Amino acid sequence: MSQQQRDALDALLRSAPRAQTRPAPEQQRTGFAAIMTRPAPEGVATRETVLGGRPALEFKPVAVATPRGHLLYLHGGGYVIGSPETHTALTGELARRSGLLATSVDYRLAPEHPFPAAVDDGLAAYRELLAAGTDPQAIVMAGDSAGAGLSLATLLAARDAGLPQPAAVVLFSPWVDLTLDGASMRTKQDADPIFIEDDLRTFADFYVAAGDRAQPLASPLFADLTGLPPLLIQVGANELLLDDAVRLAGRAGADNVEVTLEIGPGLPHVFQHHYGNLDEAGAALDRAAHFLNAHLSSARAELVH
Repeated sequence: MSQQQRDALDALLRSAPRAQTRPAPEQQRTGFAAIMTRPAPEGVATRETVLGGRPALEFKPVAVATPRGHLLYLHGGGYVIGSPETHTALTGELARRSGLLATSVDYRLAPEHPFPAAVDDGLAAYRELLAAGTDPQAIVMAGDSAGAGLSLATLLAARDAGLPQPAAVVLFSPWVDLTLDGASMRTKQDADPIFIEDDLRTFADFYVAAGDRAQPLASPLFADLTGLPPLLIQVGANELLLDDAVRLAGRAGADNVEVTLEIGPGLPHVFQHHYGNLDEAGAALDRAAHFLNAHLSSARAELVH
């Protein structure tokens, strides 16, 4: 670990100007895209596709003739901003390190399409993978921030619809409590270089509006997680959403879901974006790739026996 790298990243994130008045969602999307969009890593081919009736980006590691599994990725952005394009680098790097075919879905965003539109789109994408004949035990999922919460909501909706679960799920800095009740919303307000609580509250306002923010498909922290596949949760210690991850791990364990929680000291929200400039980011992505492959191998071994 490099303290110098962590300090430099913290300073960089804090240097981003904060608008005096909150921009409209479309302006936020444009600004986010300008900051976040990076090309796919070398060795990963991309192509536009459609999954579950929504535009999507497919990522294929060119060195892998036949990927051993399919990764369904759901991007972050508070349900209001972000797209497969803003997460091309992160999704592509996870695909490259894991050797998996990945598809990132451009699910509908709020406030134009409030809850449960994103959940409906996530479920439709998962249904189509199954309908195409993909063995559920050859499917894994991943997501970051709101996309991590959406990954869980998608699988809860799939479970309740009687669909089989995938082999494993990786969650980067999951946002799973839209009531914003985690203690770290207050205890980490000075440590977090990206968000203030009002940022997340505004996203929740756009997504759920006057609805119940504690309903399980909006805030999976309050769901019964029984029957979900193994989870790997990675979170930074320097973020408002730290307690979302910690409480989620406790809830999963109480519901007899296999769960691994990793807390990165001194690290910000979705620090995995900064692979190449932050040693901890690359190491975390390696562990995530290993986790997915280990559970794909385990699932196949169980099927053979």
